[in-house]
Amino acid sequence: MLHMDLLLLDLVIVLAAARLLGAAARRIGQPPVVGEILAGILLGPTLLGPLLGDTLFGPEMKPPLQALANVGLVLFMFVVGLELDQKLVRGKGRIAATVALGSTAVPFALGCALALAIAGEHAGDAETLPFVLFMGAAMAATAFPVLARILTDRGMQRITVGGLSLAAAAVIDVLAWTVLAVVVAVAGAGDAEGQWKVLLALPYAVVMFTVVRPLLARLVPAHGRAGRLTPGLLSLVLLGLIASAWATEWMHVHFIFGAFLFGAVMPREGAERLTHEILERLEQLAVLLLLPMFFVVAGLNVNLRALDLSSLGTLAAILAVAVGGKLLGSYAAARMQKVPARQSWALATLLNTRGLTEIVILTVGLEKGVLDNELYSLMVVMALVTTGMTGPLLRRVYPDRRVARDIAEAERAALGETAAHRVLAVVPAPPGEQGPLVELSAALARAASPCEVALVHLRPYPRQRLEVGTGLSSELAEMAETLHDLETLAAAARDRGAQARVVSRFAADVAAELPEVVTGARPDLVVLPAGVPGYAEVRAAAACRVLTVASPGGPQADGTGPVAVHYGSGGSGGAADAAALVALALAVSRGRPLVVAGGGRAAALARRLAKLGVAASAGEVPPGALVVAPDAAAVPDGAHLLVRAEQDPDPVDWAAAVAALGVPA
Repeated sequence: MLHMDLLLLDLVIVLAAARLLGAAARRIGQPPVVGEILAGILLGPTLLGPLLGDTLFGPEMKPPLQALANVGLVLFMFVVGLELDQKLVRGKGRIAATVALGSTAVPFALGCALALAIAGEHAGDAETLPFVLFMGAAMAATAFPVLARILTDRGMQRITVGGLSLAAAAVIDVLAWTVLAVVVAVAGAGDAEGQWKVLLALPYAVVMFTVVRPLLARLVPAHGRAGRLTPGLLSLVLLGLIASAWATEWMHVHFIFGAFLFGAVMPREGAERLTHEILERLEQLAVLLLLPMFFVVAGLNVNLRALDLSSLGTLAAILAVAVGGKLLGSYAAARMQKVPARQSWALATLLNTRGLTEIVILTVGLEKGVLDNELYSLMVVMALVTTGMTGPLLRRVYPDRRVARDIAEAERAALGETAAHRVLAVVPAPPGEQGPLVELSAALARAASPCEVALVHLRPYPRQRLEVGTGLSSELAEMAETLHDLETLAAAARDRGAQARVVSRFAADVAAELPEVVTGARPDLVVLPAGVPGYAEVRAAAACRVLTVASPGGPQADGTGPVAVHYGSGGSGGAADAAALVALALAVSRGRPLVVAGGGRAAALARRLAKLGVAASAGEVPPGALVVAPDAAAVPDGAHLLVRAEQDPDPVDWAAAVAALGVPA
């Protein structure tokens, strides 16, 4: 008998626990779903035990709670299908498809192998084939909604890595749901009735796209005429949604597929306002009330008290397959498409997110009898671990500074600014004597095309207040002369093949204002004479490479000696690579040989560059050479240029760097 007072009390407890732990999870940088599932686990037999747990959430209470949770799941799956941007797949093409296949195939195969190993212990009354296929599908899943939330929280949906991960996750979702539909069909086809109904699933999907979709498109003009989402229009959407969910459940293919499919066939063209208003109405009910209940109810079925040492071994194997399969499969597929290593690891980390999708899949497996309670509990723990590890691991692999740099580039491209290789040179006084400095900057700018040199000169305000008379005339004359000298330097840079612009103004405090000017220009390289006002502040503020002109002889262009770089003689690999890149650009642009000093690593780099067509050799630094060194190393005597690497540098692709400089193969 259903006790209404106990049901209402359960609803209060479930919703309060979901909100509190969901908010706590968000405060520590985790998706709210992690807290909501933990709430269910804590309210279940794991913490409360059989006595209190059976009193509050006994066998007679779980069916009505599960029914409400399933209604929330229907609405949520409709929202997922409605929000799924099909352009994500078309826009990214082959890379997204390849990454999705790698991210699905490797964990699916490993999951099937693990299932075969544990089938005797956990398959129970279920047939081996659906159990094996189900484990493979569960291992291969990626939580598209949680992934989208993580990307949005960090602003990564606007950069290449975010777009690729969303596109790949969309393909993975389609693959995972397809496999799950097959598993559910096989598992539910035990009787004659189930067998013939399952055959209707494919024709039903065809009818949805060819017949129902054009009919739903009529909602757009009806919404336009009404000017808002009327109760009648919303009722039609809800009727179609529930009917679609019922149809797939009747076919023994589970109601989540009908709900998802109905969202996917909703109109897209010209339906932005309609979609927004539908989401505004349904997301509040589904996300705030019913969906948290689904995850709490899912947690109520987890009993960690029943696990023993052998279960811990199975959990370790599940985590190894789930995490290792996703990371290795995604990374290898991304590298096959020549995605850089850092971005490949970021993609793999993002696609390892399980969360919502995994819990839905596991709940289906438990309902269909494919999973036993023990394995269900272990798989829920796996879903929590893989979702919880995504944020911290992503910050390690793709730090916030790198994300900010990528977002700045995306914003610059969106504003139509020239995405040129930008070298910013801080020009000290007097500007007329800084020709070698500008020549050095122009030579380094030509390491990529298109390129630009920005000449920055800040002049302190005069100590005396300017007044009308001879004082004002003198200051205006000096300002005009400075601008003339800077424009002459810019013209020289243009003659050497680089675009050039001048930034010159008075400053109340040069040391304080110069770092703001440098960071606002978003350069790829800063050329900074030692000793200029604000030198330390600019180095601290700049996220890009910083080249310090340490010796007056450094920028001279008239010598005929070689360029030498101290590589591998100290400092980090990033600092040594940054110094070698600067030396390579100078050697090629000036037609000089490159000498790489510093032991075994130096010799290996010299041989590699020589094979790429660069006049490079290893050995001691010859007299008269222009010496470049990483400033993180023990600086050798007589170094002219010191290079500080950019923050979070990527490994150098030397072949691409040489090709960009125009060296014949």
